[in-house]
Amino acid sequence: MITASHNPKEDNGYKVYWENGAQIISPHDQEISQAIEDNLEPWPQAWNDSVINGSPLLHDPSASINKDYFEDLKKYCFHRSVNRETKLKFVHTAVHGVGHNFVQSSAFRAFDFVPPAAVPEQKDPDPEFPTVKYPNPEEGEGVLTLSFALADKTKAKIILANDPDADRLAVAEKQDSGEWRVFSGNELGALLGWWLFTSWKEKNQDPSALKDTYMLSSTVSSKILRAIALKEGFHFEETLTGFKWMGNRAKQLIDQGKNVLFAFEEAIGYMCCPFVLDKDGVSAAVISAELASFLATKNLSLSQQLKAIYVEYGYHITKASYFICYDQDTIKKLFENLRNYDGKNNYPKTCGRFEISGVRDLTTGYDDSQPDKKAVLPTSKSSQMITFTFANGGVATMRTSGTEPKIKYYSELCAPPGNSNKISFF
Repeated sequence: MITASHNPKEDNGYKVYWENGAQIISPHDQEISQAIEDNLEPWPQAWNDSVINGSPLLHDPSASINKDYFEDLKKYCFHRSVNRETKLKFVHTAVHGVGHNFVQSSAFRAFDFVPPAAVPEQKDPDPEFPTVKYPNPEEGEGVLTLSFALADKTKAKIILANDPDADRLAVAEKQDSGEWRVFSGNELGALLGWWLFTSWKEKNQDPSALKDTYMLSSTVSSKILRAIALKEGFHFEETLTGFKWMGNRAKQLIDQGKNVLFAFEEAIGYMCCPFVLDKDGVSAAVISAELASFLATKNLSLSQQLKAIYVEYGYHITKASYFICYDQDTIKKLFENLRNYDGKNNYPKTCGRFEISGVRDLTTGYDDSQPDKKAVLPTSKSSQMITFTFANGGVATMRTSGTEPKIKYYSELCAPPGNSNKISFF
């Protein structure tokens, strides 16, 4: 799939999926890369359309896949009558991408919603992304400016924003103060995880079903799903960053007869329906709409429900951002300095006044929490990633991006249920 996804137009790239429906991981990525190196000169017949058009292997599966996808999506509609009758209004933006028709004409119809108001300047695909600097709704207000204006005009309370290839979703909610709250990926992950578990549990009253039920998130995402799993009795697993890892792990679990309810990453990616083994902004959009509509019948907002989740399962306070760096030598030196903090190949013991109690380095494969000091998660020498655990319960990770010239950092502090006053901030 060729896409600019959420990146600037200059950063077109492509995603490759394996026969299991998930993005490729090793060894397939290395073998494909080697095949490219072995075939740098185009085959003469590659430019001959008749070779393709005359092939018995050629068929267009779009119509049948589209039909099957939305039939499967209907199984995740839990409150159809609420959706039909809701007074809640929505705005949707495709941010110059492909999501408009899928959300407007298909997903909302599959859930018996009135279609959301569409931001007209951004509803049609345009590879120039003319109204935004970065077509990434994760960046917040700059990308959502037109959505805010349309929502204020139409009295809509909820904004649903997909990135151009519609695999990510941002959600914003109008607060009683009149301000807009754009939920972080971790916050929306908490809301969707709670909703999908609650909806599933209502239909699966047998406690024994919990032992085969799983949720996943990436290692740099909030551990709110872990907190919910610990209290409710299902399983939680973390994977490396990226949905290629969560998709492949979900497929392994499903093949073992397990039930994967949900997976998410903090970069506004959500797998709400495991018939798609990747993040999917279309299903996430309409499921978020149903969640908001159901809460409205209880006179609750998304913000109020998020607070209720934190009260019940423990507050999870996160902060994530990044630095732009184009110099690979600088990046390498920065991380090597962390590995040789005292000049004796030791990691730092403190950060300011806070004691570091554990280190995991997924570049070198070191993890001092394991008896053999070897990391359990897969390691990669081609990327940088170090996680520090603090004595006060905080966790901070630094890593390099696989698609952008960024050094990213992620931090989280957690409190046990009912003890939000015991969080000590950095």
